[in-house]
Amino acid sequence: MASADTKDANGEDKLAYSLRRESGLASSYLYLFQEFWCPGIAIEGVKGFQKYFQAKDNDVVVASFPKTGTTWLIALTFAIVNRQYFSTENHPLLTSNPHTLVPCLEFKIFCDDIHDPVLHLSNMLEPRLFSTHTPFTALPKSITESNAKIVYICRNPFDTFISAWTYFNKIRSMSLPALELEEAFEMYCNGIVSFGPWWSHMLGYWKESMARPNKVLFLKYEDLKENVNFYVKNIAEFLGCPFTAEEERVGEIESIIKLCSFEKMKELEVNISGKLDKFIDNKFFFRKGEIGDWVNYFSPSMVNKLSKIIEEKLCGSGLSFKICS
Repeated sequence: MASADTKDANGEDKLAYSLRRESGLASSYLYLFQEFWCPGIAIEGVKGFQKYFQAKDNDVVVASFPKTGTTWLIALTFAIVNRQYFSTENHPLLTSNPHTLVPCLEFKIFCDDIHDPVLHLSNMLEPRLFSTHTPFTALPKSITESNAKIVYICRNPFDTFISAWTYFNKIRSMSLPALELEEAFEMYCNGIVSFGPWWSHMLGYWKESMARPNKVLFLKYEDLKENVNFYVKNIAEFLGCPFTAEEERVGEIESIIKLCSFEKMKELEVNISGKLDKFIDNKFFFRKGEIGDWVNYFSPSMVNKLSKIIEEKLCGSGLSFKICS
């Protein structure tokens, strides 16, 4: 819903100039917008999303903090919801990046890429699938007060940082120098990352999942990796489209898991040479997909500092992470 007179030459919303700003991992600055750190290019999209989006009761929103397993969860959710329409041998995920099939509300729908977002939304097939990085507290009431379902994924904060640092440095290489590990780590520890603070983001969806488990399904990347079969069934049941006994018998769950696996998606031509937009290569979304890779980067002092922050910020919430060093 952005117009030329609301943006500057860099595509950032002019409102940003009135907001507190700090250096960010992905861009020159992040802006403190509605109590979270928002990239300047996303402010207009978030505002449009909040103002114009009208949720339907059968909508599905995949929510996440950046670099926590978003691409994988989007792919799984798309495959689960649409399994009656596509075979795994002739599937859209074989020729399209998951982010193309499940558009992001603040970055894709409510931005200049789509001239009339409201009309575009009205023409989408149902159930409509979307993704978002917007914190729960900033979601429009049409989502929070409807029967739309939210599937949220988070990841242990150690691996999240390394994934974010390596990913955003690839984006920065287009116009900005790479951030050194220590500098990026300070930003992360202060919560100054896109859609952060990361602890507030996780806790917002966590608390809502505790209060309304039929509204928000809260997943951890590590749990999904450890028992993907169980959680694929869990997602299907949560979304009201459980697998039938016959589907389980013929291996439908295993087929979806294989189709959406990191190894399978990474080797697809669309994810090797394709682009999501002019700034982002699809291959940026597929680095390692491992648990515990952070141990190859963290110093003992970094481990100690981040461990204390996690303990302090999540204390009393019931949310915790197994950190294996």
